[in-house]
Amino acid sequence: MAAITYENILQEISGKTLRPVYYLMGDEPYYIDQLAARFATDVLTESKREFNQTIVYAQDTNLGNILSLAKRYPMMAERQVIIVKEAQNLKGEIDALSFYLQKPQPSTVLVFCHKNGSLDRRKKVVGDIERGGGAVFESKRLGEDFLPYFISNHVHAHQFTIEEKATMMLVESIGSDLNRLTSELEKLYINMPSDSKVITPDMVEDYTGISKEYNVFELKNALVVRDVEKAARITKYMEDNPKTFPMQVILPLLFSFFSNLMLSFYAPQRTAQGVAAFLGMKSTWGTGDYIFGMRNYSAKKVMEIISALRRYDAMSKGIGATANTTHGLLHELIFFILH
Repeated sequence: MAAITYENILQEISGKTLRPVYYLMGDEPYYIDQLAARFATDVLTESKREFNQTIVYAQDTNLGNILSLAKRYPMMAERQVIIVKEAQNLKGEIDALSFYLQKPQPSTVLVFCHKNGSLDRRKKVVGDIERGGGAVFESKRLGEDFLPYFISNHVHAHQFTIEEKATMMLVESIGSDLNRLTSELEKLYINMPSDSKVITPDMVEDYTGISKEYNVFELKNALVVRDVEKAARITKYMEDNPKTFPMQVILPLLFSFFSNLMLSFYAPQRTAQGVAAFLGMKSTWGTGDYIFGMRNYSAKKVMEIISALRRYDAMSKGIGATANTTHGLLHELIFFILH
């Protein structure tokens, strides 16, 4: 059976072809929050929600009480909706859901929102949900390669477009925190000039506080083309502003780039299409950095850089550091990468 997707559930909500139970789980809270909001606003009309929609928090109740609510009949409505938030707090209780699933109340839509983890799919209750006509949706964190597409789709859904540099500024500065990412995008939509439909790097800088010149995206670009002067300027700015640019944020992004660069050397075809296919990327967007990187760095040097990144990550956390401060570590690391 094919796994149900976020889009599948949205279609079911829109078409009112609803299942008796939805179990939403996973490490990415954004999709769980979005679906919970849609269940809360789009299934029942406003006039019917007062008596037929219930939102409970698992830490304040138990599964027995939740199922008692689920077995009720709706009042002057076709169905009732029960949304259980923080369902991960039900822990071992959730196994008892199997008894309800033997004969679920057809007029009830029961939605569990389980964040920061997932049920073991080998558990009997997971199969019982699906056999009982319900759905189990797993919300996984997006890989870095998919974030530009998430941003592009979100922007297009609001009838705007976004420049590539503006996209990468958001990706490199915010990462895979989709709730924060969409919050920053909402700021941009609100502040869009009436005569423009394009989000620019200047707008990102003005309304999100992300510098268009001093950010990890620009640092990586300087390293790709071995622009020593630009890399030194950005590094100094970052070291002078450690609260905005902590090493623990910068290093994983550099590690991701150089790890992919190392893999690119093994691609059967060192073209944009060949590298994208070998790395499992959705398109060739972003492969240019790997093509340039292979021209400017040897595979041996990249291996040494990856080793250095691990070493400096440890030192930034106080492991093996030779001084009482981590100031200057980024400068040392960038110097090593470029020389």
